[in-house]
Amino acid sequence: MSVSVKGQPWLESQATRAVMRALEAAGGAGCARFVGGCVRNSLLGQPVDDIDIATRLRPEQTMAALKAAGLKAVPTGVEHGTVTGVSERRPYEITTLRRDVETDGRRAVVAFTEDWAEDAARRDFRLNALYADAAGTVFDPTGGGLEDAAAGRIVFVGEAETRIREDYLRILRFFRFYAWYGRGEPDAVGLAACAALKGGMAQLSAERVSKEVLKLLAAPDPRAAVRAMAETGVLAQALPQAQPLALFEAMCDLTDDPVMRLSALLPADAGGVAEIAGGLRLSNAGRDRLAAAVADGPTVSPTMSDAEARAAIYRLGPRAFEDRLMRAEAAGRGDGARLRALAADWTPPKMPVGGRDLARLGLTPGPKTGRLLKAFEDGWVADDFPAEGHEARLKTLIAAAERG
Repeated sequence: MSVSVKGQPWLESQATRAVMRALEAAGGAGCARFVGGCVRNSLLGQPVDDIDIATRLRPEQTMAALKAAGLKAVPTGVEHGTVTGVSERRPYEITTLRRDVETDGRRAVVAFTEDWAEDAARRDFRLNALYADAAGTVFDPTGGGLEDAAAGRIVFVGEAETRIREDYLRILRFFRFYAWYGRGEPDAVGLAACAALKGGMAQLSAERVSKEVLKLLAAPDPRAAVRAMAETGVLAQALPQAQPLALFEAMCDLTDDPVMRLSALLPADAGGVAEIAGGLRLSNAGRDRLAAAVADGPTVSPTMSDAEARAAIYRLGPRAFEDRLMRAEAAGRGDGARLRALAADWTPPKMPVGGRDLARLGLTPGPKTGRLLKAFEDGWVADDFPAEGHEARLKTLIAAAERG
């Protein structure tokens, strides 16, 4: 009995049909098949984001076929056989069937082929080596992909150590796919291979490592995968500064935000966190957010009063306040629901006075201006942002400064 993904919206869309018609017009029926995530996720009833296509056509033939059909063709990686076709503004990554000629653990030299089995043999996991034709009929060249997908098993194609030596990023991908699609215990052979070859991850670029780690941490529940990473030493290889998992485990109950889950794996030291984030080549925004969650400044606790919370939000900003609150919650210091609602509903007011107000009251502009405004702000915040009485407060501060 054949397995099919027929009826899937992405498969039946006019945009997808236009791409497949263009390829088959050039190479004949069956010259192109969908592959990887779109097939796997359709079988598992999960959302499909990217649509990848494998084809017997060479890159130049793919380009010509798309253009002949009036579709946009972008040579995104022609040296590796990849062309991006654009149909109704949706991208389709189309790659010529390949076999590896040479690998160094980071990148491969490939040769084109017309053999679907050869193309499947160079892929990472059997559930990712599933293909479907234009009608939706699924093909399983490795003979184990369909069973793996149904059972929640992440099994390397062929020999696990061979697949890993081709690209050491596959170690992290093993745990990432286990986090997203795995059930039960991880595949013992794959796990042992990852543990044995984890040292090879040292040659990976920081960008590739951080991208894979964040994808893993975005899984609905990545705890089992991260535990397995810790037990095999893979976590220490990817994040040498990783902390014990208690805070991380609790954080996963509070949020699906991968940045905060990463924060719970890192030390509570702003300088150290910024250095780690820089080493991982995270974006400046990601680096600054991770550092702000643990930096010096107002202590945030679920037990603080509303007034104390407003003061902390004003000083830290809503994002850093909520991140610190979440870390405190994960550490078992109480339920932060009340303060999360406050942070969502309350907008920090702007400082109600400035240097012109002091000058209007007779203060000569100079160094005292900044000090008096700082003193005003501290008192205004401490009194929970009163809307009135600003002039009287300024006069009191001016008088005290003149006496001093």
